[in-house]
Amino acid sequence: MKAKFGIIFVLMSLAAFGRQTSSAGEGAAALRNPKHPLWSRPAPEVYDVQIETTRGKIVLQVTRALAPRGADRFFHLVETGFYDDSRFYRVMKGRFAQFGIAGNPEIASVWRDERFPDDPVRASNVRGTFAYAMTGPDARTTQIYINTGDQSRQDAGGFAPFGKVIEGMDIVDSLYSEYGERSGGGMRAGKQAKLFEEGNPYLDREFPRLDKLLKATIIRPK
Repeated sequence: MKAKFGIIFVLMSLAAFGRQTSSAGEGAAALRNPKHPLWSRPAPEVYDVQIETTRGKIVLQVTRALAPRGADRFFHLVETGFYDDSRFYRVMKGRFAQFGIAGNPEIASVWRDERFPDDPVRASNVRGTFAYAMTGPDARTTQIYINTGDQSRQDAGGFAPFGKVIEGMDIVDSLYSEYGERSGGGMRAGKQAKLFEEGNPYLDREFPRLDKLLKATIIRPK
């Protein structure tokens, strides 16, 4: 009898997970259509994202209550494969590591100006937290930075952290940083054009030592 109830519980859990995640076909369609219904679905209250990189594995834990809009978009960007095969293009040692422009220019162009409203700042930009990079109010899109130092001064600017690194902070610290702002800075000054227009081929040609984000996966929905 216990075994029977155990099987039922597992099946129910899998069904619930299935309702939270998209099919491959739906995910592919949503990736190219920011108006797809998928993007309006809420994310789990807490979920983990495993990021495989050329340096090793990083695990981010997202808490939706900290920034619901940001957590929802990140969940669906990960599940549709948006971040797969991209680059950590802006790494400032002791400050932050930034990623979030798709390596495929066709996908990057779709999301370049897909802004969504801000969340209130409910956590501080301390080491190990992460938030969306943006150029001003209600200007978040897909770009994420992980704080490698205390950047609490960002709180007053509306940068709302929505989780923290729970594994692999040493990997984040080790990401290649010698290019600094040259390989992906200038978000406010409009200097990221080539990243959007040419994608990975441009970065790999001009900045070959950048570390790669190989794959991002949701590994533990709550």
